[in-house]
Amino acid sequence: MAESAITGFSGEKVRSDCRIDLNIRSSGGIDLSLSSRVGALYGTSIRKLALRILDHFGIGHASVRIEDTGALDFVIAARIEAAIKKITDTKKEFLLAPGFTRNRHGNRNRFRFTRLYLPGNTPGLMINAGIHRPDGIILDLEDSVAPDRKPEARILVRNALRNIDFFGAERMVRINQLPAGLLDLDCIVPHEPDLILLPKVEDPDQIISVESRIREISGNEDRGIFLMPIIESALGIERAFQIAGASGNIVAMAIGLEDYTADLGVSRTMEGSESHYARSRLVNACKAACIQAIDSVFADLENEAGLRETVLRSRALGFEGMGCIHPRQIPVVREAFRPSQQEINRASRIVRAFEQAEKQGLGVVSLDSKMIDPPVVKRALQTIELALKLKIIAQNWRESDG
Repeated sequence: MAESAITGFSGEKVRSDCRIDLNIRSSGGIDLSLSSRVGALYGTSIRKLALRILDHFGIGHASVRIEDTGALDFVIAARIEAAIKKITDTKKEFLLAPGFTRNRHGNRNRFRFTRLYLPGNTPGLMINAGIHRPDGIILDLEDSVAPDRKPEARILVRNALRNIDFFGAERMVRINQLPAGLLDLDCIVPHEPDLILLPKVEDPDQIISVESRIREISGNEDRGIFLMPIIESALGIERAFQIAGASGNIVAMAIGLEDYTADLGVSRTMEGSESHYARSRLVNACKAACIQAIDSVFADLENEAGLRETVLRSRALGFEGMGCIHPRQIPVVREAFRPSQQEINRASRIVRAFEQAEKQGLGVVSLDSKMIDPPVVKRALQTIELALKLKIIAQNWRESDG
């Protein structure tokens, strides 16, 4: 077992984090040194918190060096706990009181147009993420976290779930690919994320394993945690419907195109012809299973026009949301998934014409000299329902002109 450990980050460009250099000794008491940009204001409270954490874990002899770049208490606590757990085999946790009052109301059908990915080991990106108003915030423990940093990221994400107010965004965590992801569940499930994303799913048995571990952690209590498998391989696409129906807690399924195209041995292109089959098949599986279909991220941050074009194609295929890797993508994605005023006007005219024909006992409905069949009416009703949910139109829309 190591006697020293380093966790966290510091440096000129690092914000809202800290680096902990911990060395546990056999004697000599606690030697604590602090370097902080906000030391004049918060140095005393940072020292008290560090000593409190060391005492909680029964550490009476150690050298602790803290390089602080404005970290909040939950970050400092996570970094010190992670350092201790690198050295010892303790199973204890240090949990600060929750930082906000949370009213949890799970809604399987809520909008998931935009989901903002945040690296799970970068607290500076987490703290104010909610002000961008994404539909969901993904605290990522998988691809964005270096392998040797994953244990400390788990603790930071756990604390973030307890102490950051994301202003109504759905609180999501992407765990690691199984079986490593089961360790993530042990850490985060007790702190009730709204939704867990499961990467690289290829078999319904993976869903069953995750649900089994959640029940084990929860003592068979239903915590109401939703699931979103991510399909990232050819095999996963071929099994998409079985995966989508593997659990009643699955509310959506996403596709990860970077890994999928790598699995095919092709490059991902702007027009997306290489993934059209996979995306269509995933959408079809989701619709058949009555869950939401979520598209992959768009990686070119500087290409706003390309992003808008991609989202419109995505919506035309039947997707109901897309991942975002930067806050500035959120308004573009959200706007493209909303029905346009032209679409709403057209839908309202179709529904009115259909309802008027029904009142007159007519078996044939026409609008602008074109026949309207039931599937067209169904799509129009879906557009109206979406516009109502988004509060683009009023409940009494039938009474308005149009």
